[in-house]
Amino acid sequence: MRLLGIDYGQKKIGLAIADGPLAEPLKTLREKIREIVRTLKIEKIVVGISEGEMGRESKKFSLSLSRSLRIPVGTFDETLTTVEAQRLSIEAKVKRKKRRELEDAYSATLILQDYLDFKDK
Repeated sequence: MRLLGIDYGQKKIGLAIADGPLAEPLKTLREKIREIVRTLKIEKIVVGISEGEMGRESKKFSLSLSRSLRIPVGTFDETLTTVEAQRLSIEAKVKRKKRRELEDAYSATLILQDYLDFKDK
């Protein structure tokens, strides 16, 4: 099953993809999700959910996606994924400019990978 992970934000959205047991960063979104879902033949979407107001917005966003795309949309806890993504990219010696460009895609990768690991338990 092909999965799309989403790190939802008000300014930009990070995307990750998984065809099997490993998630990988796709891109930071500034284009339409519908086109990506169609082009990549996505079968399910996993949206990261945080706490507070942003968490409520993320839940609304996931419900809206489910209604408009008519594919399953799940949610998964994204607590501290941005911090972890930053730490991992620094350890991997990714240049600062590249880290900033892909920060949300890296976060989406962590969300999707955590979902895949949890699902297989």
